[in-house]
Parts: sequence; C-alpha cells; structure tokens
Amino acid sequence: MRSPTLKRIIDIVTAAAALVVLAVPMGLVALAIRATMGSPVLFRHVRPGLDERPFELLKFRTMSVADHDVPALDAQRITALGRVLRATSIDELPTLLNVLRGDMSLVGPRPLLERYLDRYTPEERRRHEVRPGMTGLAQVSGRNVLGWDERLALDVRYVETWTVIGDLRILARTVAQVLRREGTSEPGHATRSELRPEIGAMPGVEQTGGDVPPA
Repeated sequence: MRSPTLKRIIDIVTAAAALVVLAVPMGLVALAIRATMGSPVLFRHVRPGLDERPFELLKFRTMSVADHDVPALDAQRITALGRVLRATSIDELPTLLNVLRGDMSLVGPRPLLERYLDRYTPEERRRHEVRPGMTGLAQVSGRNVLGWDERLALDVRYVETWTVIGDLRILARTVAQVLRREGTSEPGHATRSELRPEIGAMPGVEQTGGDVPPA
C-alpha cells in the first residue's frame, strides 16, 4: 500500500515517541560531546531534500572542527567518542527532529551533499522525488559497503516501489543491522569516498561531507 499520508503519520508518531523515550540518553550524549570536543554539540549541514529543496540536517557531532588552511581526512578528525557514536548510529538520533519537522522520513534515500546534485544521472536524481530517510533500501542492503552506482540504483528502486509495509520491513532490518554494527564505513575510508570525484572533488582530500563544517 502506497499511502503518503499514512507514511507521514507513522513518521510523526514514531519520531515524537522516540524523542521522548530517548531524551535522557540524548542529553547524556550531548554532555559527553561537550566535555570531550567542546561546542558545537550538533553537526548541522545543508542537504537537498524532497524535490531537491535544501534543509538543515542535524546529527551529533563526531569530528573535530575542520581547519580552513589545513584540509584533513575524515579519519584524522573523528574522535574516539565519535567512532563509538558512528558505530552504534547514536550520532543519527538528532535526525529524528528532521523527521518530526517534515524535512525527512524514517525511510527513504539518505540525504547526500548538495555538491553531488550535478554528478547524478537524470535517473539517479529521481531519488529526490521522495523525502530523504534516516534509513533506506540502500542502507539495509549494504550501507557504505556498496559502490556508488549500486547505492544510487537502490535509491531509485525505492522511489519506484516503496510501500508502507516495505518501510516497516526496512525499519526492522535496520535495527538488526545497527545491532550488528555492519557497513558503517566503506573499506579503506573512515566514512565514505567521494561520489565521482572526477567531476569536482578537491584532489587528495576525502570529502564526504565531514561532520563539522569549517569554523
């Protein structure tokens, strides 16, 4: 059953309930980040959402602040606490606020970087025909272990085939995947390699969207 209204209701009810239940643990994580990394506690980054409209993505911060003058690999900026937050997907919990606000859905293609918009094929840009998700078909099919072409193809497949029941199945598979801590990073990278760097990446720097924009 494809019901955008029911999908949105499930998003609102689930995100609101999760934020209430997780309020205390999220507060403790925020304090730990503040104590070990300082401010800001939250990572804020503009991403393209539904119909490519920009929104501000929220996550817990896991990296040290980037230096304008000394570009650094993600692996050099991730802190010890940040590795734990990423491995357990706890860094994603503030994204529930994006779901509650309507920027995102619980399930959908993951929101990628704005600079990638010109690197998609016309077919791949269809991933923006639905709200981006905290998890999605590509995430439960391999997450960051997948190559870019396969990952983007799965995003388009989701757009074409999603159902409410399918979303519930993806959520169940996501829980199992998080518990196994699988696919959190691409082999050989701290996070994820650049999408089609020949179209515009900075040579020699792993640009994955990072975690803290330059101060």
